[in-house]
Amino acid sequence: MSRRRAHIAMAGIPAVSHVLPSLEIIRELVARGHRVTYANDPAVADLIAGTGAELVPCSSVLPVADNDWPDDPIGAMGLFLDDAVQALPQLRAAYDRDPADLYLYDIGAYAARALAEAQGRPIVQLSPTIVAWDGYDRDVAAHQRQLPGADAYRARFARWLAGCGASTTEVDAFSGHPTRALALIPRAMQPHADQVDTGRVTFVGPCFDLASEAGAWVRPAGAEKVLLISLGSAYTRQPEFYRQCLAAFGDLPGWSVVLQIGRYTDRRELGVIPSSVAVHSWVPQRAILEQADAFVTHAGMGGCCEGLLAGVPMIAVPQAADQFMNADRLVELGVARRVDTAQATADVLRAALRELVGDARVARRSALLRAEAQAEGGTRRAADLLEGMLP
Repeated sequence: MSRRRAHIAMAGIPAVSHVLPSLEIIRELVARGHRVTYANDPAVADLIAGTGAELVPCSSVLPVADNDWPDDPIGAMGLFLDDAVQALPQLRAAYDRDPADLYLYDIGAYAARALAEAQGRPIVQLSPTIVAWDGYDRDVAAHQRQLPGADAYRARFARWLAGCGASTTEVDAFSGHPTRALALIPRAMQPHADQVDTGRVTFVGPCFDLASEAGAWVRPAGAEKVLLISLGSAYTRQPEFYRQCLAAFGDLPGWSVVLQIGRYTDRRELGVIPSSVAVHSWVPQRAILEQADAFVTHAGMGGCCEGLLAGVPMIAVPQAADQFMNADRLVELGVARRVDTAQATADVLRAALRELVGDARVARRSALLRAEAQAEGGTRRAADLLEGMLP
């Protein structure tokens, strides 16, 4: 227990990939006796309810329901700013009369930082992905500033900062450099990790707890090896890819396959499904990975974290955004093969699986990275650090 019961507030966005990574931290803080409120869209209310935190409804305008994100990076960044502008009055209505002792926020929840700075309260970012390093502005942000529409976006962001009550009014500092952050990823996945300011950022590793999924999946009787195939929660409308997976893995002797197809694909589009393959729209991924021998993933950061924490070799099939960079990093770490969707034929996928599971070096690297991720502390260390930041 902390030295006193505190009010801790979390603010997030309703993307499943941004909600799941920190849920166990929220659950742990509640278990330690704190009052925890969680501001997010009611669309993710069921996920939040399982932690014991109190939902503070805060509607979002982000296109997570239909996954209709613009291809233009500046356009996508503009949507997060739009969301912050409309979310801040909602947060003020809830928290100006009931301020938190400590605010936590997702990287996409800009309004929470503005609120905490206006109230003069401590705030910590819970980052489900990579964080900025000392050369980030030069290596990444400078290139973004050259994109069409960047000047107008930055000017609009600066105007909002000037009037929202935030004490940090420089756009890059506000959006890319939190005053304090916990990185919920293995340090091994962080580019230029040696250039990250450890005075501001602490890598606590993935905060997934099997206790919440205990007994959620049972390895099929007689299965010599288990393969999980999942493209996450967003970019799952890939029926041809799934058909190639069925052709690649459905008849492999001794293998049992779990195929997650998401909510955008109808299983009838897959054709004949081999008896060794179980098809689901959603699965308890962490529980399966703990018993799996290989993982076909889209290389979203959540999937990468779960794969590394489980110590399984991966076939990375990136679909969008940072997944291409993540896939390359997994290859660099020696635990994966990257196969782009256009090249993901049955023959290529089958060959990649055989190479991975038959390589002793991959097994050693997977075991080493699993141990390193576990040693970073995870949920308990994150909760300890957050309690240490309470006023």
